[in-house]
Amino acid sequence: MTEIYDTLIRGARIFDGTGGAPFYGDVAIKDGRIAARAGRLNGAEARETIDAEGLWLTPGLLDIHTHYDLEVEIAPGLPESVRHGTTTVVVANCSLGLAFGALRKNGDDPIVDCFARVENVPKHVLKKVADRATWDASDQYLEHLESLNLGPNIVPMVPYSMLRIAAMGTEASVSRDPTEAELQEMERLLEKCMTEGYAGFSSDALPFHYLSNDPHREKRIPSQYGGFQELKRLTHVVRRFGRVWQATPPVESPLKVFRTFLLTSGRLYKKALKITAVAAMDVRSDRNIIRSAFSLTRLLNSKLLDGNFKLQSLAAPFKVWADGAVTPLAEEIPELRRLMMLDLEDDAGRAAIYADPQFEADFKRMWREGKTGYNAARLRRLLRMEELALYRGIDEMYVDASPVAAWTGERMSDIFGRLRQFQSGAADANDAAKDDEERNAFEGFPPCADDADFFFHLLKTYDRALYWHTISANADEKMIRKVTMSPDFLPGFSDSGAHLTNLAFYDVNLRALKIAMEERGEDGVAYMVRRLTRDPAEFFDIAAGSIEIGDQADLVLIDPKALAAHDGVANTKRVWRDLLENDQLVNRSDGVVPLTMIAGRALWRDGVFTDDFENEKCGRVLLADRGHAAAPAHAIAAE
Repeated sequence: MTEIYDTLIRGARIFDGTGGAPFYGDVAIKDGRIAARAGRLNGAEARETIDAEGLWLTPGLLDIHTHYDLEVEIAPGLPESVRHGTTTVVVANCSLGLAFGALRKNGDDPIVDCFARVENVPKHVLKKVADRATWDASDQYLEHLESLNLGPNIVPMVPYSMLRIAAMGTEASVSRDPTEAELQEMERLLEKCMTEGYAGFSSDALPFHYLSNDPHREKRIPSQYGGFQELKRLTHVVRRFGRVWQATPPVESPLKVFRTFLLTSGRLYKKALKITAVAAMDVRSDRNIIRSAFSLTRLLNSKLLDGNFKLQSLAAPFKVWADGAVTPLAEEIPELRRLMMLDLEDDAGRAAIYADPQFEADFKRMWREGKTGYNAARLRRLLRMEELALYRGIDEMYVDASPVAAWTGERMSDIFGRLRQFQSGAADANDAAKDDEERNAFEGFPPCADDADFFFHLLKTYDRALYWHTISANADEKMIRKVTMSPDFLPGFSDSGAHLTNLAFYDVNLRALKIAMEERGEDGVAYMVRRLTRDPAEFFDIAAGSIEIGDQADLVLIDPKALAAHDGVANTKRVWRDLLENDQLVNRSDGVVPLTMIAGRALWRDGVFTDDFENEKCGRVLLADRGHAAAPAHAIAAE
């Protein structure tokens, strides 16, 4: 009797994730798994046959750096990833997550406190999520995730900030070192999570990440208060289990960065620790960062140190949007941080700060630093060796929306040029404005001697109604391609689910595939498919990224002609999301991905979500391979 498959995909160009040459073939699916795969499954019958002539078939793509911990609670299908072919996502990055529940105690609300500023998510949405986080143990969280109608598979990690709060409480976690008993409790909880199958442990040390509730608005998130010895003890647990440590570096000190990441060394610690870190990017204001990224990675992975270290890379310009002064880049600058400390909706509070003459003077002093004169700050700026991620150049800042319609799509330096002509007193000065609306706006400006005067007035007058963007990193297309194709790094760092109106890289895997196709043709595509599927799956030790017989049928069809025409930068738009009760920046890659299938169910088909999407459970919680027993604690000791 002939077996009848559920789905038969015929005639695809198959990139199987191994990195080997593609081949034409058919794939049959039964009960959510790959049932057969051959050059031609002659005589095979199926309830549904999909003609994939002219299309690529790949394993479902992985997204290793997301902040979907929140969205999965209210939109478990994760539509903005599924539509771009992502079938597995890693959550609880940057030390933030829900593994230990809401952790509400003594009036503290850690989920709201930690996520609101770090991930730019409105507090009323966060409170809804915290209300649903009724579990208080890590194994209960895994059970909860399995109860959701997941779209993509979820790979959970242990978030360091929440681990500290669970062991110490919110106030203590940001004000003092742990007692020995508290540190042992962190070790116990972390080991319990590792035993349960959590794929890794995430920490954070970036200077952008602050708490959002009183009385802690001037405090960074708890992960940043853990000292080296504390971190060493916790990562020792991760090392024993062979799991991943996802980290962001303490960027204030190169020596501290090296000391921290030296924890990967198998030579020094008897067994290499898998580390994936944020991020290998060519920062506009500091050209040395990307050079250091190559050097650091190669040194840590050398035979001398025997590490297993992967910086995450982004196959796209790092284009960051801002609602007035509200942008993640503002948190590292003390003057802008005063504005970020307020709740997003506190327009009146920001207006009061702008009205303060001392704040205005401080802001303009900061904005002008290094732009004129003969001094060290000027030299650092000319050499691209500044320490700030925000470049502070209106020639690289563009308006996306504002109350003045003529400014939409314009570079701020061009607007400023017209304003200066308008204020020049020349005979034709009044003709400098584009139209009456801009002329009225110009009449409201004070005399502007430089871009500091100009930009401050824009923020003070329009606040969040001024929506603009800049590229703070990865502005050089050649460097993007070099980093994307480098085997030294791991493609990732999408930040999916975070920074709702500031970032959008949901399609970044497709952008990486396009770069690979343009650089090396089909060989490059085969290489990049492996980098987006099997390589991260092996690094996190999870069952994903493969289409061998018996594997869960997580598959993607890609139209190579549509991919060649895809422009990820141009196809970014701001939309309203009812479930998030907020605008969100999203990407659109219409036509590039005709099919996204998870566990044998088509969730995205020919440009629309299917009836199975969020009505059926498709994805599952992917745990690290617990068949690998942890090494005894005494077997791994620092020399």
